[in-house]
This record gives sequence, structure tokens and C-alpha cells, in this order.
Amino acid sequence: MTEVAETEIEAESGRAALGRALKFLREQSGLSLGQLAEKTRYDKSYLSRLESGKRLSKPAVMEDLDSFYTTGGLLIELWKVARREVFKDKYKEFMRLEFIARIMHKYAIGIPGLLQTEDVARVLLSGDQETEIEAESVEEQVIARLGRQQLLYRNPAPTVRIIMDEYGLRRQVGDAQVWEAQLEHLLEIAELPKVALQVLPFSAGAHHLMNGSLTLLWQEDGTGIAYMEGNQCSELLEDPTDITRARLSYDRARDLALPPSKSIAFIRGVLKEFRGS
Repeated sequence: MTEVAETEIEAESGRAALGRALKFLREQSGLSLGQLAEKTRYDKSYLSRLESGKRLSKPAVMEDLDSFYTTGGLLIELWKVARREVFKDKYKEFMRLEFIARIMHKYAIGIPGLLQTEDVARVLLSGDQETEIEAESVEEQVIARLGRQQLLYRNPAPTVRIIMDEYGLRRQVGDAQVWEAQLEHLLEIAELPKVALQVLPFSAGAHHLMNGSLTLLWQEDGTGIAYMEGNQCSELLEDPTDITRARLSYDRARDLALPPSKSIAFIRGVLKEFRGS
């Protein structure tokens, strides 16, 4: 096999591989797209987009096709690989949009990446046990996370509002010195002219964003996106209806949160308590 051919195989995406498998199975069954559509009751154009790798189906569709072709779960496994790649692609797109956003609203249960010190980022990104290769990967991730934080200082800087759950202030990360520096860093960030930092206290009770984090971004032309993370998965929302729903959830959390001035006083109180402990 030539070097070029090997590179092409390695570069094939999971979605393309899944599409190729679907086309192969259909042709091996002697079916046209129209005939497959009749037998499975899925739209012909939809099946065509699946085979071309332009569309990723819902899991139920793969289960149906896996049963139709009797592939013993192969299509479902290929779908899982393609799905993971889509998440990675969406995160890359989110990172790109985050860096050029004019307005940014965030909610996080813990300390959001944009506000983490280097030491805290390293602790959170490190596993309990690491090989040398894994340790190098952690350092690369730390550098990338710190690089993201530069958007807070660019000119012109975006208008940023961050709501932090009180949980993130009470759950110590690292040793005492590392955590004290992190709390001090939050106070420094809160003083930036275009940053509004709010604390959502435990006393606010239950709210719509308890199960993960949410970021809302708006670009110069007014277009917006929402990015949600939770339960080891993430989702980039671009549909206006989904964005509106996410914004309403954020607004409800903001209404429950302490205003910026009281939030700063709250963080100072937590820092004072920590130093006295």
C-alpha cells in the first residue's frame, strides 16, 4: 500500500466510513435507494445523505438498518464512532466562534475554563495515574486552555457575563496555596471592565442548568449559538428555537444569581473563610 493511500484511509472520517458501509450493504442486497426507501419507509433523499456522509442519523435509524441488514450491531458501532467525531468537530467550531464572539454568556457549576489558574487547570485535566505520553497531553491541554483565556484581554474585548454556581467556590481543587490563588484570580477577573461575574448561591434552590454548563455566543452580525455540556457529552445548538430556549434558561439562572457587586463580596467572604480555616 502506498504512503498516499495509507494517509487517505487514516483521514477518512467515521461518518464517511459509516456511509460507505451503508452503501455497500445496500448494493450487496441488490437494492436501489428507492427500493430501500420503500422497504424501510425512510425518505430516499435522507438515505442518500446518510450514504454520502452528509448526515448523521439518530440511533434508532441505525438500529432499524442494522436489523434490516442483519449486521449484528456493526452499524450501531460505526455510528458511535461517527458520533464521537461529530462532537469533536462541534467543539472545534465552538472554540472558533468563542474566540471571535462579541458577547458571551456562560454558566458553570465549577470554575469555568476561562477563569482557571494554570495550577487548577492542570489538576482538573490530570488523571489519577498518567503515563509519560498522557502527561505530555495534559500539558498541551493546559496550554490550550490558558490560550483561550486571552480573549478576555483582547482589544476590543468581548462583553462577558459568567454565572458560577456556589458549588464551584466550595469544592477545593489542589492544595491550599493553589486554591487560594484561584479564588484571588476570580476577584481579579471580576474587576475587568467588560466582565460581569455572578454567583448563584445554594439558597437559590433548584434551577434549569443544574446538570451541566451553558455558553451563549453572539457574533458581530448578531448571529448566535448555544453550547451545552453535561454527562460527558456536548451539543452545539444553532437552531433559533433551541438558542431561544437556552437563553431563557440562562436568564432564569441570572435572575436567581447575586448581582456582580454582591457576588464579588461573596467570593471575598469565601476567601476569608478559607484563609481562616
